[in-house]
Amino acid sequence: LNRSNAVGQRMKEATHINKSLSALGSVFNALATKQKHVPFRDSKLTFLLQNALVTGKSLVIVNLSPTATSTKESLQTLSFGQRLSAIELGSAQRSIQDC
Repeated sequence: LNRSNAVGQRMKEATHINKSLSALGSVFNALATKQKHVPFRDSKLTFLLQNALVTGKSLVIVNLSPTATSTKESLQTLSFGQRLSAIELGSAQRSIQDC
């Protein structure tokens, strides 16, 4: 937030995005460690992705900035992606439904 100089609605939106990403990391961690409680309701993002995350159908794409001024954010993004890639949710199950 400091670098973007976001104010008002943009600052509020950026704060919500950061909270959702943090919640997503918490959900992945809870699933990976097979915790009894998985905090899907901590954000709208994780609540909406609940079905896909439970069934093992997930793909995370991280986006980096090539500028030198974004090095810190890029390293944090890579670290987040690396933590998520180390988590194995289990193999995807084939589901065939009769019509």
